[in-house]
This record gives sequence, structure tokens and C-alpha cells, in this order.
Amino acid sequence: MAAAEQTLQEVLEAFDFGAPVVGAIRYGQGHINDTFCVHTQPEDLCCRRFILQRMSAAAFKRPDQLMDNIIGVTDYLGREIEKHGGDRSREALEVIRPKNGQPYYTDSQGGAWRLYPFVEHTICYQSAATPELFAASGRAFGRFQRLLQGYPAETLYETIPNFHNTEDRLAKFKDAVAQNKLGRAKDCQKEIQFVLEREKDCSVALEAMRAGKLPIRVTHNDTKLNNVLMDQETGVGMCIIDLDTVMPGLAINDFGDSIRFGANHSAEDETDLSKVNLDVDLFTAYTAAFLEGTGGSLANAEIEYLPWGAKLMTLECGIRFLTDYLVGDEYFHISREGQNLDRCRTQFKLVADMEEHWSQLQAIVNQHQK
Repeated sequence: MAAAEQTLQEVLEAFDFGAPVVGAIRYGQGHINDTFCVHTQPEDLCCRRFILQRMSAAAFKRPDQLMDNIIGVTDYLGREIEKHGGDRSREALEVIRPKNGQPYYTDSQGGAWRLYPFVEHTICYQSAATPELFAASGRAFGRFQRLLQGYPAETLYETIPNFHNTEDRLAKFKDAVAQNKLGRAKDCQKEIQFVLEREKDCSVALEAMRAGKLPIRVTHNDTKLNNVLMDQETGVGMCIIDLDTVMPGLAINDFGDSIRFGANHSAEDETDLSKVNLDVDLFTAYTAAFLEGTGGSLANAEIEYLPWGAKLMTLECGIRFLTDYLVGDEYFHISREGQNLDRCRTQFKLVADMEEHWSQLQAIVNQHQK
């Protein structure tokens, strides 16, 4: 029996669901937390569902800080949504505290658990079948930025230190190359050179931040399509989920990570690089929707640097894959030899594509700037 199942009954008894629990089953495709869908049966009403999660102790060492971030942000979002006439129950997550009143429940084995209501009549997509679907996610993440523009980002904990510190990622990469502990550097000289030729790029956004051009904001830091719940009927992005990586950061990074993930049609470990290409039409659709969602809340410099966000998030991801390959695949799980090197190569191919279309990307951003 998995560790989460061993204490599941204990955890279910620690929360007040308002009705008898009739089932709790594993749910979703996440690989970090243990997630269960809890079914309850109120009298004379339809089944009511909840999302119950055991937070990953390996990924998050301080569940207290993690939940402090999430409760602060979700409470603030809820108030802003209500202020603008929205439906708080469908447009923002809500943390349900256990019976002891704490932000989360700690089970007898030390596992930390949290509970959310299930957002009904929504769907979570793993990939964008249409530009409209990708745009819907952009509009939702842009709105996330707009609603949180007044939140004091400096009060948030940095749950993963240096997560998007590209200079720090570069330093760790250089150290891995220098140590070359497994002798793998000989297999990736072209990729190593690719990074070294873009060393100065790794400081572009951080230098702009230090100069006061790019403000620190509340950022999601994992802006993939599957972290937006879409309304089943309208296709509108309703609710941003997976708030574990909400931290202080740069808005351009949230934009850029979405482009990295969604504006191409290849697998992350595609070995045929001819299939790996930036889709400029998808970039255009997402950019227009994202800026629409932000509603003018971004500074002009932030909009100007959006292409840099796309390039740097893709370059950073490639550097992380390459670093992990050099040190022996310690962080990213692999299912075959050389998979992290292939992942690195797809990211660098996308970077090269962005560079080739750079003036076009800048023109697209300028065109949709409000």
C-alpha cells in the first residue's frame, strides 16, 4: 500500500465535509503531490466532490510556508473576483481548513494534507488542440496577473529558491561541465557551446529587474495549459490551479513558460529536431489573449520584454536538462538513456527558432500592446 493510502482514512476523518464520505480515489495526472477526489453524498442533493492532496515532502520542505502563500493568494483572488462581479466558487481555489483550524493537516506519519472544493463543470487539457484553447489559457493567466497586481509580492515565501534565476542556473551548468564527473561532456560539445554563446542572455531579465525596469510581481511559475480549468461549455479559462510555485517573480517568465510549453507541436524529448519548431501563429494567439487578460496592468517595459521571457524560459529549461544529463540524471526522471540530452536539444531548437523570428515576435507584441 502506498504511503498516502496508509493514512487516507485518518485524513478523511480530520476534515468536515458536511456530508458522509462515500469514496476517495486517486485523481489527475500530476507527478508531484498525491491527489484524491473525495465524493460525498449530502441528503437530497447531488454528490459533492473535493480535491484532497498530500503535498510532496520531497519537493516542498516547508508546507507551512507553501500554504501561507496559497491561502494569502487565494483569499485575495476571491475578494477581487467578487469585487468585479465574478463567481468566487468557480474562479478561485479555496482552502478548506481541517477540524483543528490549521491551514493543513499533518497525519500520524508526518504527511501534510490540504483540501479544496472540486470546481465542477470544468475540464483540464494536457495539450492545446486549437489556437483558441491556447489563447483561452493565455487570457486566464493574464487575468491572474491583473487580479493580483495589488498583492504585496514581497510577503510571499520563495518556496523553491532561485527557481527562475537564470544566472544561478548558468553557474550550476558551468560547474557541471567543469566537473564532468561521468565523462558525458564529450557527447554534448555542441550543446555546451550553444549555452556559452548565450551567456550574456542569461542576465538580460535580471539586469532589467535590478535596474527597476521589470517589477517583482506575484507569479505562478508553472503556466502550462493543464494548470487552467476550462469551462466545459464555453471553453473559457475559469480557474488557475496548482499554486505550489506561486512566488515573487517576473511576469515575463510566466508568459515565457507558456510559450515554451505550448507554442510548438513536438514532444519534449523529440529526437527528430526537424519536428521541433516555434509556431508563430500560436505565439500570436497567446500574446493577444494574455495582454487582453492583463487589462493594461503591465508596464510598457514588461510588454517589451515578453519575447525575452519566452526565450529565457526556454533557454533556462534547456540548461537545466543539460546540467542534469551531465551530473547523471539526478533531478528529472528518465525512461531511457540520453533522454535529458534529447530534452535539452528540443529546447535549444526552440530558442534558435525564436532567434530566427525575433523581429517578428517583437512586432507581434507591439501590435497587440494596448
